[in-house]
Amino acid sequence: MTKIKICGLKRIEDIEAVNEYRPDYIGFVFALGRKRTVTAEQAAVLRSVLSKDIKAVGVFLNNDIDFVIDLADRGIIDLIQLHGDEDENYLHTLRANTEIPIIRAVRVKSTDEILAADRLPVDYLLLDTYDKNAYGGTGKVFDWRIIPKITKPYFLAGGLDTENIAQALNVGAYCLDVSSGAETDGLKDKHKISELIQIVRRN
Repeated sequence: MTKIKICGLKRIEDIEAVNEYRPDYIGFVFALGRKRTVTAEQAAVLRSVLSKDIKAVGVFLNNDIDFVIDLADRGIIDLIQLHGDEDENYLHTLRANTEIPIIRAVRVKSTDEILAADRLPVDYLLLDTYDKNAYGGTGKVFDWRIIPKITKPYFLAGGLDTENIAQALNVGAYCLDVSSGAETDGLKDKHKISELIQIVRRN
């Protein structure tokens, strides 16, 4: 069954909503300067009330590697999602210092780019929409037809919402990753979260 992730949680109300409707994953954004960014302290509080059967993903963008490892060591996050320019040395250092799974985000421009990422020493890929001015969070869908057969399970992101998530279930992703599509006026909307999860669960 395809899994679902609700990304960019910031408030206790967001945690209450996901605890009620039970996505498989949630995301805490630690990339600096983003509208959904939380501090380690905020994430620790939110994690403390998150249901134990929902895995927390830390979303990073060129963050200091010691900061990432510390969050993993403290149990604030269960998976590491890298969205920036982190190179293979960064990946190998993470591998040497933490055992939690790593997700490598790919801003998709071509099939070849996805195939190259499939060879990286990570556990999952995350396929997101390319925008020359952004590392992610564009709220736009890319052409899913260019996704090749790959060996790694992947998260599908980029513009998913209640209107297209049923169609996205046919793409072959391991997990569907929703952020802005679960919001109203920039805040997580429990009714949209509920609807998104219901659509995924019944298919």
